[in-house]
Amino acid sequence: MALPTDRVELNVIDSHTGGEPTRTIIGGSPELSTTNIADQIQELKQEHDWMRTALTHEPRGYEAMVGALLLQPQNPEAVARVVYFNNVGYLGMCGHGTIGVAATLSYLGNISPGEHLLETIAGDVVFTLHEDNRVSFVNVPSYRYRTNVPVATKNFGTLSGDIAYAGNWFYLCADHGLEVSLSNLAELDRCCREIRHTLDTEGIGGENGGIIDHVELIGPPSRDDANAKNYVDCPGGEYDRSPCGTGTSAKIACLAAAGKLEPGQTWGQESVTGSLFEGSFVWQGDKVIPRIMGEAFVTAETKVIIDPTDTLTFGFSQKQSH
Repeated sequence: MALPTDRVELNVIDSHTGGEPTRTIIGGSPELSTTNIADQIQELKQEHDWMRTALTHEPRGYEAMVGALLLQPQNPEAVARVVYFNNVGYLGMCGHGTIGVAATLSYLGNISPGEHLLETIAGDVVFTLHEDNRVSFVNVPSYRYRTNVPVATKNFGTLSGDIAYAGNWFYLCADHGLEVSLSNLAELDRCCREIRHTLDTEGIGGENGGIIDHVELIGPPSRDDANAKNYVDCPGGEYDRSPCGTGTSAKIACLAAAGKLEPGQTWGQESVTGSLFEGSFVWQGDKVIPRIMGEAFVTAETKVIIDPTDTLTFGFSQKQSH
C-alpha cells in the first residue's frame, strides 16, 4: 500500500448511536478510479487503507471507532454510497453506523425528515429520518442459518447458539450464564474470545463459508421497555456500545424463525451500556426484512490532518483481531 507523501486533510463528522461512535468522512478523501462498489473496496484496501487506520487507530481513534466513507452513489435515487470500516477492516453493513450517517446528513442539511436510500456493500438500505430526529432503517434480508449449534469453551463449558446473517454473520448465545453489564465486561469478553476461538479452529461458519465475525451474548433486560440485553463482540475484539443494528436484526431473524416474534411486533433490544434499539420485521420469502429504530447525536465536526512527517500519523493499534 502506497502512503501519501504530502499532507492530507480529511473533513469528518463524529456522532454516537447509543454510545457507539461513527466517524463519517465528508470530504478530502482520495478520488477512486472505479464506480463499482466491490472494486472500490479493493482499491481502498490496496491503495488507501492508511485512511482507515489513521481514523480508527490511536492516536486519533480507538478500537470501538467505526468509520463511514461517503461516496457518490450510482443509483440517482440514493442520497449516498457508504463504505463502513473499523480497526481491522471493512464491514458489509453497520446498523448503528447507518443511524449515525443519517444523523450526519441531517446535520449537514443534506436530507429532511422522510425516507432515503443508501448504497452499501451488503446492498441498498432504506432509512427514515423521523420528525423527532430518531432514525429507522430497513436492513438487508436476514435469516437464521443454523440453530442450537454447540461450541465447546475452556472456561464456560459447551454453549449452544444460533448462526444468523443480517449484513454480517453472527453467533448468538443465550446460555452463557453471565451477567450482561458494564461491571462484567472482562468475563463477557473472555467468553466471546473462547467462542470465537472454537468457531475459527473448528471451521464453524455461515452459509457458503461465510466467516462469523460477530459474537452476540443475550441476557435479560434492565429496562422496562426492552425484551433482552446484549453484549456484541465485534471484529477487532471491541464490544458494541449500542445494541448493534445488525445484531438486533440477527436476533429478530432467529426469533422469527423460532415463531417467537410475529411480523410487525416490536422487539426492544437493550445494549450493555443501557441504550435501546426497537426492531420489527416483515417476511420476504424465507427471510425477514428487519426495521431498526434508534437515535444518534453529532458530537464533533473536525478537520483531520494527515502529516507524513509524523511517524504515527497513520495510526497504531495495541489490539489485534482475535
